[in-house]
Amino acid sequence: MSAEKQPSDIEKFDAWMDEIASALAWHGGDAEATIRTLLADCKHLREQLALAQIAMSVGFTRGWSPCRERHDEVTS
Repeated sequence: MSAEKQPSDIEKFDAWMDEIASALAWHGGDAEATIRTLLADCKHLREQLALAQIAMSVGFTRGWSPCRERHDEVTS
């Protein structure tokens, strides 16, 4: 059995840049429209998370509860 190859930092950066380029291309290169869509998506997902949190029992998640806020630092 061979060990799985971990992506290098350059490969991770290239994948990240591809995601950015795809989002911008979807909006015809309009950065403001891209940001507005991403923020709207984030708001929608937070609302869905809040609904899921209300609907699920503590026993179902074995005590785990989702968190609305990120705890890692976002760097540019």
